[in-house]
Amino acid sequence: MNTLFRLAKQIDRASQSFGRGLAWLSVVMVLIGAFNALARYGGRAVGINLSSNGLLEAQWYLFALIFLLGAAPTLAANRHVRVDVYYGRLSPRRQAWIDLLGCVFLLLPFCIFALVTSLPFVESSWSVWELSPDPGGLARWPIKTAIPLAFGLLIIQGLSFALGRVEVLLRPRGES
Repeated sequence: MNTLFRLAKQIDRASQSFGRGLAWLSVVMVLIGAFNALARYGGRAVGINLSSNGLLEAQWYLFALIFLLGAAPTLAANRHVRVDVYYGRLSPRRQAWIDLLGCVFLLLPFCIFALVTSLPFVESSWSVWELSPDPGGLARWPIKTAIPLAFGLLIIQGLSFALGRVEVLLRPRGES
């Protein structure tokens, strides 16, 4: 069991490192967005179209990547949204039970469902090397590939998260 707990901690560290790297996409996205806005208004002033559909799509592709791929690092850092207003008042053991049950019965089944159902969608996109219908747009198959990838990463992180909660539950009652 200790080997599994060590593996879970390694997964958490890798996920958090990935998340720190992923955060830099926010900077790139903001720079592209600022350029798009400046190019749109600057282009109007000089009568030249300085922006492109490709840059606009790149901006929303980056947002999608941050959102999708950021879920696993967010879970690893235990920064995900909690709805239960009583959760913070509970003992660490009760919190661990809630987290474990939520992970096993909600998070993991949903992620598996999303992963499985997204695969035909992605396969279809890959089979035709799907492109944007807009002139100058980007390829669509890479961004669609991020969907099952993100859910796969979230499954791995969810298993690590569940193992971390099992570890809390296996500790003697006086330890935290």
